[in-house]
Amino acid sequence: MAIRVISGLILLAAIVAAFVPDAVPGNGLAILLVVLGLAYSYVAIEPEDATAYLVVVLAVGASAGSDVLNAIPAVGMYLDGILNGLSTALYASVATIAALRIVNRIKG
Repeated sequence: MAIRVISGLILLAAIVAAFVPDAVPGNGLAILLVVLGLAYSYVAIEPEDATAYLVVVLAVGASAGSDVLNAIPAVGMYLDGILNGLSTALYASVATIAALRIVNRIKG
């Protein structure tokens, strides 16, 4: 259940950031996306078996960085904004996966 709630909040925050980027002052939405990404990876991803997830993160990040969705008339910039927000949350989750892998290896 927590995974669904966190996923929904990530999607909602990404949509709000795309349509109303200054809704929360001081980059509050970006910070929220990072925190939600950290929480998602802690709850949902098994750190020792995260290869497929990390490949998806790279693919989403690459497509968000290329701004390819801006080519779609009328809605492209909003879709690209949503993808940028999602990639922010996914990149934050990679940091948690890396930290958990390090802790697991230190433990033995």
